[in-house]
Amino acid sequence: MAVCTVYTIPTTTHLGSFNQNKQVFFYNNKSFNYNKRSSSNNILTSSRPYVITCSAGDSQTVVIGLAADSGCGKSTFMRRLTSVFGGAAEPPKGGNPDSNTLISDTTTVICLDDFHSLDRTGRKEKGVTALDPRANDFDLMYEQVKALKEGKPVDKPIYNHVSGLLDPPELIQPPKILVIEGLHPMYDARVRELLDFSIYLDISNEVKFAWKIQRDMKERGHSLESIKASIEARKPDFDAYIDPQKQYADVVIEVLPTQLIPDDDEGKVLRVKMIQKEGVKYFNPVYLFDEGSTISWIPCGRKLTCSYPGIKFSYGPDTFYDNEVTVVEMDGQFDRLDELIYVESHLSNLSTKFYGEVTQQMLKHQEFPGSNNGTGFFQTIIGLKIRDLFEQIVANRAAAPAAAAKA
Repeated sequence: MAVCTVYTIPTTTHLGSFNQNKQVFFYNNKSFNYNKRSSSNNILTSSRPYVITCSAGDSQTVVIGLAADSGCGKSTFMRRLTSVFGGAAEPPKGGNPDSNTLISDTTTVICLDDFHSLDRTGRKEKGVTALDPRANDFDLMYEQVKALKEGKPVDKPIYNHVSGLLDPPELIQPPKILVIEGLHPMYDARVRELLDFSIYLDISNEVKFAWKIQRDMKERGHSLESIKASIEARKPDFDAYIDPQKQYADVVIEVLPTQLIPDDDEGKVLRVKMIQKEGVKYFNPVYLFDEGSTISWIPCGRKLTCSYPGIKFSYGPDTFYDNEVTVVEMDGQFDRLDELIYVESHLSNLSTKFYGEVTQQMLKHQEFPGSNNGTGFFQTIIGLKIRDLFEQIVANRAAAPAAAAKA
């Protein structure tokens, strides 16, 4: 719905000077006749010339940023997030089959690899990785994210992960929620300012290596040797350009090896932290038992089935890059997702719409990676928090014109 201000001006006054009667009204892409009254359609009636200025109102796109290195679970998180809003996320119909874009009824997910300025051969010739800012077009990224946020369609480029080439662009219409995911959503200050909320997936080197091997060997046909070489080649650029972005994130999901198994070298059991920045508009951090306290909790084994080495939760305040944060941590994994409601009932500020919604979402996608540990659990919670944030933003934008009209 657009929100417009109408200035009615006397017939003897030029358009260059008008401080006259002002009305605020709403319309839904309907034409109106200013010489004929029709109150049922909120049609403007006036016998004098007028000037109209309009803003996007509650139709302005909400922009979410998700940063992580390659192979760190961004795709799984996107599937969990879009599921919260309902409807399956699919590539644009009738478009490039190698498109990276996912579209649902509410969300559009854009992969920032599409803003590579160099294809795979070009990066090799120049001796740079995809993580290097010189291999990416941040000006175009900013212009197109800004346009989509303002409700304008864009012709977005496509980076083809199969061929390594830059394919012809695809038309992207502004959605209700735009998610930009990839290596650099918080690198450029201009793009960072466009984000309404930001998440960073922080995977330890040990866990990242295991995940990347599994994905690149199975899905992309890479050899173990090439994966190891790629990781080593990317590490300096990751440390320089990707990792520092987590200081700007509103939430960091940090994945670490377990502390429940001494000298664990298998990496199958994970310790996961949900680091939530305090003072973020429209976002209230999740807490365990008592807000502001420091808690260590081993759930009752009769109420939550856990194989060796068990499961442990922690909660408390902390600082992260000089920011005050709230941290919820889960170490270990659970065996039965239906019992997760026992843990859910001890967490507050979940932004659920009904009792057990987190557990329901986890059961819905129990085949997703991380569904038996804190990665899937915290990703699901953040998805629900983003839904709540979106609804608050929309309600606030809808209320603002009415408040201005009363003033």
